[in-house]
Amino acid sequence: MISSEKECLILDVRTIEEYKQERIPNSVLIDFYRHDFIDQLQKLDISKCYLIYCRSGNRSYHAAKKMMEIGFERVYNLKSGIIQWSGEIESD
Repeated sequence: MISSEKECLILDVRTIEEYKQERIPNSVLIDFYRHDFIDQLQKLDISKCYLIYCRSGNRSYHAAKKMMEIGFERVYNLKSGIIQWSGEIESD
């Protein structure tokens, strides 16, 4: 889906520490555990497509659910998270 949906934003909802260790290239970090998580989501364009991931799929599932509650329609969860990701990875 990442290769076919060029205009989708890849959203990483893990912590900054996890993000620095490894991430899907071109992903944007919005930490699910931060107190301003919803505020950060509300800055995004709700008309765009979002591919969301975390470590195992749990946080991204809840993040996607919250996004849909506030009006996002094209939200997709990487069900098994980055631990099952077989594509390219980058790190700091």
